[in-house]
Amino acid sequence: MNISRLVRAAQRGNKEALLELILVEQDAYYRLAYSYMRNEHDAMDVMEDMIVTLYEKLAQLKKREAFYSWSKTILVNRCKTVLRNQNRFVPLEENEVLEPSLEAWTADNPYRYTESEMDLSVLLAQLNPRQREAIELRYVHDLPYQTIADITEAPVGTIKSRISQGIQKLKAMIGGDRYENDRGEITGASADHDAVRT
Repeated sequence: MNISRLVRAAQRGNKEALLELILVEQDAYYRLAYSYMRNEHDAMDVMEDMIVTLYEKLAQLKKREAFYSWSKTILVNRCKTVLRNQNRFVPLEENEVLEPSLEAWTADNPYRYTESEMDLSVLLAQLNPRQREAIELRYVHDLPYQTIADITEAPVGTIKSRISQGIQKLKAMIGGDRYENDRGEITGASADHDAVRT
């Protein structure tokens, strides 16, 4: 699929081209919307709002190849606006840390249906909301750092820092900083300590 060609066609008024662009990523859009809205109905509503916005503002998009990061930013911003209007989204100060509710995080969540996904949800629920959002956008939704920065309105360096700090917390929760490298060797501070002890 040639994204630039389809975007150009959509910008010239070809609705089928816009529909094709949306359909290719519809599952990703839904998962992203659901991760914020936490229910199917609201997720579908914000996706509809996103489609209307895409149709109205597509002519403003200069970098055609950036269509998907642009559209996902619009989707997340719409989610946050709806949540803010429902008093369900409270922006945090940079250093403010709130403990998320595990029950709220896992309730009615499509990611809870497998044990490993439940484990991931439980672990992510232990992070502060900004770290959890950055890690989820990066590793669950596979978004690039710049897109996450656009979505969260934070510098790329801040996003990388949130992800790094969140990963360090996750490592501590699951047993320290040991990990296997590409050669299957155990590395990290704990491994060094074990090597000295033996």
